[in-house]
Amino acid sequence: MNASHPPNPPSWFWAAAGLGLAWNLFGLYQFLSTAGGTVDTRMASGLTQPQAELYAALPWWMNTVFATGVFGGTLGSILLLLRKSISVPVFVVSLVAYIVLYISDTTQGVFAAFGTPHVVILTTVVAIAAALLWLTTHVKKTQRLA
Repeated sequence: MNASHPPNPPSWFWAAAGLGLAWNLFGLYQFLSTAGGTVDTRMASGLTQPQAELYAALPWWMNTVFATGVFGGTLGSILLLLRKSISVPVFVVSLVAYIVLYISDTTQGVFAAFGTPHVVILTTVVAIAAALLWLTTHVKKTQRLA
């Protein structure tokens, strides 16, 4: 097998990688629409005043962690579609960022303020990040990434 021309991956790979990119682009949109908002803009988007005030009072590093997760997931998905093995460490960074965000949402009161739906959403985000990392490492092991 020529290392510069790895074998073509199966069709499920393209579907999974494409869905991963779509999911991460949606996350990118969510991040960009909420990062840096004020209490008033967050309330205008449907948050209650206590929820909007909580988001406004969160430490700056939580936005940085969220950005790392979402930009990392988007970049990792693009690299995966390009079949680049560098996507593995990019997905690792993204997953670690989402785990830190999950823990932070617990300790900073975000889960308490937003309830079960927010817990379910962030749990899904972490699970998909882990699945994309697994997919990437699986494909890399089968010599389908350059």
